[in-house]
Amino acid sequence: MATPRVLILRAPGTNCDVETGYAFERVGAKVTAIHVNGLTEDPQAGRDFQILCFPGGFSYGDDIAAGRILAQRLQTHLRDLIEEFRSSDKLILGICNGFQIMMRLGVFFPGQEALPPATLTLNRQSRFEDRWVHLATDKNNCVFLKDIQQMYLPMAHAEGRFVIRDQQSKQSLVSQSQLGLRYSEAAGSVVDSTLPFPVNPNGADMNVAGISDPTGRIFGLMPHPERHIEAIQHPFWTRRTEQPQHGDGLAIFSNAVSYFS
Repeated sequence: MATPRVLILRAPGTNCDVETGYAFERVGAKVTAIHVNGLTEDPQAGRDFQILCFPGGFSYGDDIAAGRILAQRLQTHLRDLIEEFRSSDKLILGICNGFQIMMRLGVFFPGQEALPPATLTLNRQSRFEDRWVHLATDKNNCVFLKDIQQMYLPMAHAEGRFVIRDQQSKQSLVSQSQLGLRYSEAAGSVVDSTLPFPVNPNGADMNVAGISDPTGRIFGLMPHPERHIEAIQHPFWTRRTEQPQHGDGLAIFSNAVSYFS
């Protein structure tokens, strides 16, 4: 399939759907944004897509907890559709609030939804953080991270701290190559010990910025790749002696589309 179809799920409070759709279109995908109310009324409208994307924002105002209300709606009304993407040879991507929604859904931990090995919670400094961060990839199985070693992306969240339940859970996640995206120093080295603020902007265990499921087809991350797809979106672009062809985030979307070609 040369032109995969991308379903971008919107909800009250979603505000990154247009940028995310543009990023997918830049690499050759056909994008359709559907509001959750429309999809609830007609679940069949989501059947003919190859990629499901939960974009960033503040769905339902992040009431109760970030992503909680939309995740509950999906569990109640669209469970079969989510399971189809999860179990078929399709892809799911969640960015920031989308990652939070996916964590509440439990799609990363098959068979462990009732007692997941990890969660996302309030940043260690108990406040919203908005800054650019260096990222590096570790041993991973992720379709979206193929051939990516380092990235420099913006992040903006208050509940992005990845917390692992216990040592056994940590070993399981590492052994299944699920902790593929980490906050890092500019040099790009990956370490397991928690890096200081602001290198690790939220205090995440093992500096985790994004994770995949055991198959590598489901991926969520707290930073925003759709906000750095053009070279001129880099905060210091005017000071560079050489401009890259694209921003660092574009490769994530390109990898998703290439998976179907």
